[in-house]
Amino acid sequence: MPRGGATPDLAAVARRAGVSAATASRVLSGRGPASTASRDAVRRAAAELGYVPHPVARRLARGSGTRILFAVRDRRTGIVHDPYVTRAAAAMAAAVDPDSLGVTLRRLPLAASAALETIAADRSIAAVVLAGHDRDLLEHLPAGLRGRTAAIGTGGADVDSAAGIGALLRHLHDTGRRRIALVSGPRWLAASGAPLRAYTELTRAAGLPSRVVAGDFTAERGRAAAVTVLRRWPDTDAIATVSDATAVGVLLGLAAAGIRVPLDIAVTGFDDIPLVSAYPGLSTATHPVEPIAQAAARAALGAPAPDRLFPSRPVLRATA
Repeated sequence: MPRGGATPDLAAVARRAGVSAATASRVLSGRGPASTASRDAVRRAAAELGYVPHPVARRLARGSGTRILFAVRDRRTGIVHDPYVTRAAAAMAAAVDPDSLGVTLRRLPLAASAALETIAADRSIAAVVLAGHDRDLLEHLPAGLRGRTAAIGTGGADVDSAAGIGALLRHLHDTGRRRIALVSGPRWLAASGAPLRAYTELTRAAGLPSRVVAGDFTAERGRAAAVTVLRRWPDTDAIATVSDATAVGVLLGLAAAGIRVPLDIAVTGFDDIPLVSAYPGLSTATHPVEPIAQAAARAALGAPAPDRLFPSRPVLRATA
């Protein structure tokens, strides 16, 4: 075994066998010419080192793609610059880099069927990770993408947003807030349903009024949502949101209106991005983006999909 207990790779097998990496690859993949002596040496070296070909390496040997496509379905053309998307893409790249796979990023329109057909025909794509999808899209994938597509969100690797946001909503209620508004996710996005259900359950159980404004995970929409809440329901004493970017926008909107946070209105976010830990300190909930993205990338390449939601916990700071 290599020093430190590291998993032996193809290069280590080639060095032990005294052949080139290309020869070792041909022998272990069963594709291409090699002498009997080389075959014996490579197989013996692989056995001595305990080398086991990775599923991705086998895909590469079969010529079945050299990259994962991270396809994000969204209305916004600039979604590929969203901090969540860039974090997820970087995590996927780190997960598949040891297997010599790359990651590319692409925005899909809401009507994504034609784009997915084109993707299915691209031989350079080993697998696809979809985000921003809905169940109908997953159920009607092109035949060429079935078995090599995984999802982030509903029906795939996902965060337990209902638990994280639900905990924040209960905290708001427990600290005396009784007129809580929610800036939700976009209505077309299936993953927006879980936080909305958590909010609906709390307001119904506690007999509170329902005050929902649709958002889109941006600060711009959050600022506009704050204005809408103040106009429609001026007695609101808390605003919960489903993203930290939206919450930052809400804070800006409230500040412009002279509203004191949290004295007049408490505010919560979701994601716990590094920026929000700074003063004044947004109360939020954690979102393990990197483990989720890595699990989705591995599932797209044939590993078992995670059988549970990734946990989210509240992080209480100054705004609530």
